[in-house]
Amino acid sequence: MGLVWFEYFESHYLFFSALLASKGSPFFRNRFLDFFLQELENTMPEGSYQGVSDRENVDIQFLGAAIVGVVEWWFKNGRPLPPFFMAWRLGTLLERNLEADCTE
Repeated sequence: MGLVWFEYFESHYLFFSALLASKGSPFFRNRFLDFFLQELENTMPEGSYQGVSDRENVDIQFLGAAIVGVVEWWFKNGRPLPPFFMAWRLGTLLERNLEADCTE
């Protein structure tokens, strides 16, 4: 997840905070999650799961939920960290998870 995304979220703070930080819209949250799940499916390393599609599905669900959860946390807490830090840290956590899966 890149800096561009967190800068976009920050520049559209009122929109995203209204839909994510408050009770928000379950429909929006589900669509938001679906978007990230699709992005993850498109960026997963080829062959990293040795053809085990159920495992890949679990990993994608886990990572997608983690991304949405972190973005929600960021808004609910009033954006306590700058976008560049959020992008860097989330990217590091995602890479670490993907690297661990590739070495198993």
